[in-house]
Amino acid sequence: MAGGTRHNASDDDLQENHEINVTPFIDVMLVLLIIFMVAAPLATVDINVDLPASTAQSAPRPEKPVWLTLKGDKSIAIGDDTAARETLGRFLDQRTQSEKETRIFLRADKSVDYGSLMDLMNALRDSGYLKVALVGLESAPNQQIAPSGSAQ
Repeated sequence: MAGGTRHNASDDDLQENHEINVTPFIDVMLVLLIIFMVAAPLATVDINVDLPASTAQSAPRPEKPVWLTLKGDKSIAIGDDTAARETLGRFLDQRTQSEKETRIFLRADKSVDYGSLMDLMNALRDSGYLKVALVGLESAPNQQIAPSGSAQ
């Protein structure tokens, strides 16, 4: 008779383990940490750039656009009239009939530093003019801009 021995059922029961094994969780976290440590320096922009002219289609201009110009000597002109930085808000209110939703076309000389341009944009924001369009040279695709500002 082929018989086997019968084990007692109470001897085969494993004890229940109520602990969580965190080793795989720690492994995954360390791998993610390494990935982020490698990827974080790649996400920063630390390159000097000479921005090109835009080739986008120009938007239709309003009938009477308000041109705000920051000249090379950092003086400000609205249209053809020179304006002081302190009276910029009042001068714009006269030009736009205090309509704060008017789009202001801002152009600046190439020699003006970025900080001065941002100061002017902050002055516009402080005056309540939030719609600002930056004006640049229009060029055809793959066309270079000469240093004098004229197209080649």
